[in-house]
Parts: sequence; structure tokens; C-alpha cells
Amino acid sequence: MTPLSCLVVDDEPMARALLEQYIDRTPSLTLAGSLSSSVAALQRLQTDPPDVLFLDVQMPELTGIGLLRVLREPPAVVLTTAYSDYAIEGYELDVADYLLKPITFERFLKCVDRLLSPATLPTTESTVLPATPDYLFVKDGTKSVRIRLEDIQYIEGLKDYVRIHTPQRKITTLQSLRGLVETLPEDRFMRVHHSYIVGLDWIEEVTRDALKIGQAEVPVSESYRSRVKQFVEDRYL
Repeated sequence: MTPLSCLVVDDEPMARALLEQYIDRTPSLTLAGSLSSSVAALQRLQTDPPDVLFLDVQMPELTGIGLLRVLREPPAVVLTTAYSDYAIEGYELDVADYLLKPITFERFLKCVDRLLSPATLPTTESTVLPATPDYLFVKDGTKSVRIRLEDIQYIEGLKDYVRIHTPQRKITTLQSLRGLVETLPEDRFMRVHHSYIVGLDWIEEVTRDALKIGQAEVPVSESYRSRVKQFVEDRYL
């Protein structure tokens, strides 16, 4: 899946920085730019429009609502503001979502899930999303690394980080396990523990409390045992 390009427009530096951080932590998104005014955004949108516009409502010179009213073909728009009074007006302008500040990462991920819906994005060649992505991008230090989904054996949760295990390497990246659960295709991956996601095609042996994947044993917690059992029965028995 090609990550959605995102433009952040907000006159508050801290608000911009937070959204930039959230975008960097989300494999299905990529940051295309960050601007402090709607006037600057207007020119950018006319020359190099993104897939998604995260737009603050209250800004000097030209408000976010004002910018939306002058755009002929806006991208998918997510309004951000500290005031809930603009929600109705925003939805009248057919925005994709409305984020109330302070924005939590959990709420941001719900917004991303909505953005990934085929009904949300314009159906142009550049923004039509494949049903099943073949890879994802994750941050590894200062670079972004492309990982093929078929190479992911299992993913281990480490508080605010995850470690992705492949036959060739291990990559530790700032990301939530929950966010990956919502991103990865359900027919190829399964959460089997509060700290583990497994690639279904890599499972070699199944016991009551663990799965053998390569040289590793991945634990299965009690709350996920029935799902694992159902998977084995549906696929192999």
C-alpha cells in the first residue's frame, strides 16, 4: 500500500509538531509538508495537492473553513481545533473527520482508519488503495525501511515500540502494536497475545500456550486461544 501523503496546516508550532509525530508513527501515512498558514497552504494545494489535509480551523488571515470554501477540488480533509462549535459546519463541507484538540494518538488512529476507507478518498489513480497491501514502511532511526508483508514472521510489542522479526533482520521502531493490528490485513496476521502479532503463513507448530515460528516460540495468551484454535481448524482440519 502506498502511504497517503499528508499536509499539516496549523499556526501553532506545537500542534504541527504533534501531528507530524503521529504521521511519522503511522506506516500508512507520509508527511508531505507542514505549513503555518492557510494562505501558504492555498498555493501549495494548487500546485502539489496531498492525499490528506490536516487543517486547523482558527488561523489568522484565512481560517481553515475559509480555505475549504475557496477550494474547488479539495483532498480528503481532517479539521483540527480546540473548539467543538465548528463540527457541524465542518461536516457540512464534507470533511473526512474532525479532531478535537488535544488530539490523542488513539483518536488519530481511528481517523486514519476512516481515511483508508475507499469511500473517503477521491477515486483518482494516485489515491485508489489496493485491497491488500504488499508492504509497509517503518521508521528505523533516521530512515524509513520498506518491509514486505510476506517476510514478517512476528511482531513483538515493547511498550511504545515494536520489534518486527523477519528471516533476514529485526527492526525496532516507534509504533504501537494496536496501530499495526489495525493496519495489517486480517487474513495474513493475527494477534495472539497482548504483546505479539504473528504472520499466519509462518506458523509451523501450535501448542496450547505457544506457536513455533522459525526458531522462536511465540506465547499465546488465554484470551486469544480460541481464535488460534479456530484458525487451525478452519485452515488445516
